[in-house]
Amino acid sequence: MANSASGESIIGRVVKIVSAFDDRHPAMSVAELGRRTGLPVTTTYRLVNDLLLERLLEREPGGDIHIGTRMWELASRGSKMLGLREAALPFMEDVQAVVQHSTTLGILDSDEVLYIERLGSDRTIVDITKIAGRLPVHATSSGLVLLAHSPAAYQDAFLARPLTKFTETTLTEPAALRRHLAEIRQRGFAAMPGVIVPESSGIAVPVFGPDNTIRAALSVVVPRNEENAPARVPVLMAAARGISRALGLARRAEGDAPAKPLKALFAVHR
Repeated sequence: MANSASGESIIGRVVKIVSAFDDRHPAMSVAELGRRTGLPVTTTYRLVNDLLLERLLEREPGGDIHIGTRMWELASRGSKMLGLREAALPFMEDVQAVVQHSTTLGILDSDEVLYIERLGSDRTIVDITKIAGRLPVHATSSGLVLLAHSPAAYQDAFLARPLTKFTETTLTEPAALRRHLAEIRQRGFAAMPGVIVPESSGIAVPVFGPDNTIRAALSVVVPRNEENAPARVPVLMAAARGISRALGLARRAEGDAPAKPLKALFAVHR
């Protein structure tokens, strides 16, 4: 792929353009796009025009540019995340119906938690998780569950780096984090009160794949001091097992009855 005078490939420049869009910048002018990416104006205009022709970007009536529907379409085809999301969604809906707060599904990607599915709630609560959003591994319940079940070599490398302390409850000291990860593996869940946002807490459990390695973390975000882990955790664990079965971890024996909906199993915990 041809490089620019700076040595940056065309693909690298296209990634810069696509990455410039986020929830705070869903659409922008080409000039603003150039400023956010740091690319030369002529380069930005040329690449944007190419992406518009392929419908990977789209132009709004006012002239601003946003990510095109075709970008989402192509990115979704064959993605391993698609199967995981499809397997998880029915169980996530049941969890949300029981817990009545936001339910998320996150994976470990590039040393961060990447949220690939989220079911929101209309109940008042501070929740900073978003679909396709990222949060620090050490400062989220999902991240700590994913880290706790990661290979030891990865844990060592991760804990060797400086970690940001977001609130007084954020664990950043390696020895304390190691103890906490061991506790998570032993009890099977993570409950993190106010680690990034003081007003909310996260409770997460692991979702294992067919090879018995962790594939994702299933979590709920609840108001601070309303964690009620004895009631929430069984709901999450039952859902996580259901997702694992859907992914092929445990093949249902011939003649077994279908799994009961979580709403029926855990209505008592509402």
